[in-house]
Amino acid sequence: MARRSNAILGLALVVLTAIGAVMAEKSAGCGKEPTIKSQQYTMTVNGKSRQYIMKLPDRYDKDTPHKLIFTWHQRGGSAQKIVNGENINQGGALPYYGLNALANNTAIFVVPNGLNSGWANSGGEDITFFDQLVKTVEDALCVDTNLRFSTGFSYGGAMSYAVACARPKVIRAVAVLSGGVLSGCSGGNDPVAYYGQHGTSDSVLNVSGGRQMRDKFVKNNGCTPVSPEPQPNGANSVKTVYKGCKEGYPVTWVIHKGDHNPSQTDSGSSTPFAPKNTWDFFSQFT
Repeated sequence: MARRSNAILGLALVVLTAIGAVMAEKSAGCGKEPTIKSQQYTMTVNGKSRQYIMKLPDRYDKDTPHKLIFTWHQRGGSAQKIVNGENINQGGALPYYGLNALANNTAIFVVPNGLNSGWANSGGEDITFFDQLVKTVEDALCVDTNLRFSTGFSYGGAMSYAVACARPKVIRAVAVLSGGVLSGCSGGNDPVAYYGQHGTSDSVLNVSGGRQMRDKFVKNNGCTPVSPEPQPNGANSVKTVYKGCKEGYPVTWVIHKGDHNPSQTDSGSSTPFAPKNTWDFFSQFT
């Protein structure tokens, strides 16, 4: 009888722990009527006015925790250009880097606007902007706090890298498209799930910089380095999924032959491969 009571007590503790874990994943905004809508907002960060655009799912549910995805624009870009999309035949990108079209109402998008159209992150001010955005959004909307993601092209990739370095306990995974170490890397010693993509003919940010960023998280995540260095397969991209990584901290690297382009396609295709690769990488986390 005592054994049965102990077993029941143990099961109850497991159930209560599981319930607590589920509750811990929910942001403070879960269950509340949303006070944030799909529109542009302004906040003050370190005495400076900062703008950002929100995109909620068309069928937003205040009781369902959503993924939270930050999309950072390139140098000279803007939040509005990320929302609208740009001419992908001239180095532009699909709206929200193509992710909103794949999200199927599971994600909330935050699209920040950079100072001087970039992410210099002077004194860590863009990381502070990120911190305030996370708190503001999660106080108002229902977010799964285990499923925060960040992506961007070029300077936006640099900012995503900076977030991975500085906020490894906050961000679940990043996708860096043709990035460089332009926004700094405060910290940078902890694991974060990492997707990187770069072209061997990049004339703006050399592929060596992309490899340097990737290798930091290959090391942090405990993955086995790959040798020789992966190369494109002619006009087609090559995806390398690193082995031996710490559980929950994968690294994926995509190399292609193209220039500085977030919308690179494989031979015979008109569909950029970054959106699906990124979405698949983010979607493996639950």
